[in-house]
Amino acid sequence: MSEAEQNGPGAPGAGTPDDAAFEELLRGLRVRHGGELPVFDPHQAPDAPLPLFRRWLREAAGSDEPTPHTMMLATAGADGRPSQRTVMLHGADARGWHFGTHRTSRKGRELAEHPYASLAFHWPRTGRQVRIGGRVQEAGAEESAADLRGRSPAALAAALAGAGRQSEVLGSYEELERALEAAYERAEREPDATAPTWTLYVLEPDEVEFYQEEARRRHVRLRYRRAPEEPGGWRRELLWP
Repeated sequence: MSEAEQNGPGAPGAGTPDDAAFEELLRGLRVRHGGELPVFDPHQAPDAPLPLFRRWLREAAGSDEPTPHTMMLATAGADGRPSQRTVMLHGADARGWHFGTHRTSRKGRELAEHPYASLAFHWPRTGRQVRIGGRVQEAGAEESAADLRGRSPAALAAALAGAGRQSEVLGSYEELERALEAAYERAEREPDATAPTWTLYVLEPDEVEFYQEEARRRHVRLRYRRAPEEPGGWRRELLWP
């Protein structure tokens, strides 16, 4: 009798032919880049992380990365359970990294309960990642309204449709279609329409890590940590990959 037969289909160590095929698929996958990877010399990195981040994002955009401004946002509520989703970067300046969402959504509620978050960018074509962590604050009603006005008509319509409902249970797909159709019509009539719950958030980083892949796996990890006594207010550290 085989180990799988002894353990049963739901026991640890049990497997099905589809499990084996899926694992074989995973083992056969390889990381693909857009060509020769860039060389990153951490000793030439600036004193603060923002200039380096902007340079890397520009280079990701120049490498034909499909959506270089998308990022993973991880939050946690009062219970400490994490959740994550993909959102768009709306800005990065001396205050921090900006993103928008409805404050009534799951991420908005979690940020109200626990105002800390982590962002992660992944740019496969250049073999780079950036991870950013810190405290999150609301930018304010005026900036939030301006952020919404600066979005595309489709993004405005989506924000209008999701106001007060994002992350809530949807009764039917037809309900979503009706809401979006009404929102698109309103966005055309009122390009300056506002969604009261739409909020621009700013993550003020206390840690930023840059990761550059290398063909022989001599990857470079450079971490910036807040240190007011250091030049630029940051301490730079190399990490084992």
